[in-house]
Amino acid sequence: MAFNKNLKNLRKQAGITQDALANACCVHYQTVSKWERGNLPFSIL
Repeated sequence: MAFNKNLKNLRKQAGITQDALANACCVHYQTVSKWERGNLPFSIL
């Protein structure tokens, strides 16, 4: 499974919003949205 689809599925299974995930990752919520759409590489590591 592609990263973007896996991220979205796991986030929804955990019952958290994009905003909550963004706060946990110290990024903007729009960054999470872009990750989930596959428009931005995952680059916070």
